[in-house]
Amino acid sequence: MRLLLKNLLFVLIAPGSLGGWIPWWLVRRWGLTVPPFGAMQWAAVACLALGAAILLLCVYEFGARGGATPAPIDAPKVLVVTGLYRHVRNPMYVGVTLALAGWALLFASDGFALYGACVFAGFNVFVLVYEEPTLEARFGEPYTRYRAAVRRWLPGRPFAG
Repeated sequence: MRLLLKNLLFVLIAPGSLGGWIPWWLVRRWGLTVPPFGAMQWAAVACLALGAAILLLCVYEFGARGGATPAPIDAPKVLVVTGLYRHVRNPMYVGVTLALAGWALLFASDGFALYGACVFAGFNVFVLVYEEPTLEARFGEPYTRYRAAVRRWLPGRPFAG
């Protein structure tokens, strides 16, 4: 139960802020309204739903397989390479980015598209500067093998281990 609460708190604070709370604030600040529902808005709903599902599946993997949260301050003691992590190294960031694309499509907003691009650029810098070196130091050769076999951003062939 404690792990579930920690994961819920993590989701509300980290990805929830970038992909939910800040976009909601921007909608209100910019006075945006949803245009008449058409193909773009239905695509937005799909992006938002898929992004949220990816995020929740990743959090589940960290809790179920790693016994921890995705937060760096409560990182798992084992390398998580199951679930969506078999196909792409950073599915959680992909999920948040997909949700941000959903916000941009829903409101047909260039501002949201720019916000999403900036968030993704920040994810990329964080992964390159902090996350990958930290995982390399923590897990060594198993992470090196995983990194060589699984792409950073786009899904590919499943990791065989």
